[in-house]
Amino acid sequence: MTEASKAKAPGHRIKQKRGQKTYNRLVETGFKLLQQQELEAITIADLTRAAGYSVGAFYARFRSKDEFFDAMIVEHIAHRTKARSEILAAAPDDELVHALIEETVTYYWKRRRFWRAALMRSIRDPGFWEPLRRLGLEFGDLLVARVVKRTQRPLTKEEDANIRFAFQLLLGTINNAIINRPGPVFIGQAQFVANMARAFRLVSEYDRLMSTPQNSRRKPTA
Repeated sequence: MTEASKAKAPGHRIKQKRGQKTYNRLVETGFKLLQQQELEAITIADLTRAAGYSVGAFYARFRSKDEFFDAMIVEHIAHRTKARSEILAAAPDDELVHALIEETVTYYWKRRRFWRAALMRSIRDPGFWEPLRRLGLEFGDLLVARVVKRTQRPLTKEEDANIRFAFQLLLGTINNAIINRPGPVFIGQAQFVANMARAFRLVSEYDRLMSTPQNSRRKPTA
């Protein structure tokens, strides 16, 4: 668990390093168990047994299973923020879209049961989704800032909206693929990443915007 996620994590106040270690271990174990089974099938006894602690250790840190899942969401947000920042800092312009989408799709596919549980929780608790909604909006903010820096000019309202809609399309398609598995291309297949990158580039007009500063403005139509 990162320092930022420690500061925002729900649960009882942790005063000792040993208590924080137990807290972190329970959250890490929650992610591991969710790789094999759905959240509703995991009992608190299952979780604590797998982590090597007592049920009492769980309730010393979390008041409920929902509060425990809130802690997992905090860790998820910290992880996503760090991963995206690293890619934006390291990937060259011509590889950035594919790198962002490949990492995003791979992450959500690996943690699909965790994410499915988050989507289902949002149905009964709409307020729960607000931090995740902000996380998605920040994804768009970061790429807009990267494009603005490259083009050396402010984006038009349409250009800005196109980039943000491309992210909406990406995240919405991932959510649908995890919940409904509609096909014909399934998440987890290499073709899914390739097609999502192609769709993202098309909707956002990324290639045109990132070509050269002098050529990045849309040419007027006749």
